[in-house]
Amino acid sequence: MLIKFNFLKRIYSIFAVLIVIIVNAQITFRIITLPGNTNQKSRIFLASDLNNWSPNDHLFEFKKDADGNFQLTIPTLSQKIEYKITQGNWETSEDHPNRILEISDSPTIIKLEIQNWSKPTEKKHTATSNVKILSEHFNIPQLDTTRKIWIYLPPDYKTSGKRYPVIYMQDGQNLFDEFTSFSGEWNVDETLNDIYKETGKSAIVIGIDNGGDQRLAEYSPWNNEKYKTQGKGDLYIEFLTKTLKPYIDKNYRTQRQPSKTSIIGSSMGGLISLYASVKYPNTFGKAGIFSPAFWFVSKNLNQYLNLNKNDLKYSKFYFVAGKNEDETMVPEIRSVQSELLERSLPKNNIIVKIDEDGTHSESYWKRELKQALIWLLK
Repeated sequence: MLIKFNFLKRIYSIFAVLIVIIVNAQITFRIITLPGNTNQKSRIFLASDLNNWSPNDHLFEFKKDADGNFQLTIPTLSQKIEYKITQGNWETSEDHPNRILEISDSPTIIKLEIQNWSKPTEKKHTATSNVKILSEHFNIPQLDTTRKIWIYLPPDYKTSGKRYPVIYMQDGQNLFDEFTSFSGEWNVDETLNDIYKETGKSAIVIGIDNGGDQRLAEYSPWNNEKYKTQGKGDLYIEFLTKTLKPYIDKNYRTQRQPSKTSIIGSSMGGLISLYASVKYPNTFGKAGIFSPAFWFVSKNLNQYLNLNKNDLKYSKFYFVAGKNEDETMVPEIRSVQSELLERSLPKNNIIVKIDEDGTHSESYWKRELKQALIWLLK
């Protein structure tokens, strides 16, 4: 009986410790002030880089507590995030700059005061005339789905008869058109038009829309238990290399060699762009990597870079990040840089640009795009 009692006592102690761990591993957002014009039937959500900035993700919906306050509890974060409160869409989100949540190891209650909701504004189409929709439903057999594909053609494409470098870019919704972007566009078309006027150089750009709620999975080669995502990045990259690129090379005047083929992305798009350029250096010879979300799979990524034996000595990498992002951002980029240099990659083939004022935002990436493109198009 004594043995049984001691056994049960030990089980209880372990269970109690687990409860403490679980309780400590939470962050609670509590809205204590709402604008007077808030509809009583409004649903409130948290949008952030944790959920691809979805304004109406049911997993991040606030619920009313016993006192009638909107409240949301999530696991403790391993990285700093930017976030915003919405009423289910961007047109009526809070009229406030992106909020920043620092990392914390202890239980945290974040009290939020929402002073004003944004007034709905009419979004306009801003894509230039040399941007077209290649397909609204381009087939992706590897993922058993379809996706909108954009194409930018250089200003002299119809008259020159030349072949052009090609740039494949992630998150197509945010590249060319304010109307389809969720937090501002990159102005890829305007930027390349300016570069053409100044230097005579240009490129074909292929923009691939992200998969919405599948973005985290498609832009990660590995599973992530915390965010319950099954990595589909290998299938996505296989689509780019074996389906999309052959189609583009067949139907447009492209320079097909890896030294003339770049891949660019930001955040999770930066992660998958690095992975693609390391796995398929004979396809993507250059990569533009903006504010990469290496934290999402840092252990897997480091192991992969260490074990991968592909020849990267002719590859080129351009990294951009800001010090106002996740505090692990710069160290993780430096770690990846070291891994790449150990692969006999010439130092001149890697640029790492770290900005004091850089933020995890489309406006920052738009600002830095021109300099990156000029370097990649050399």
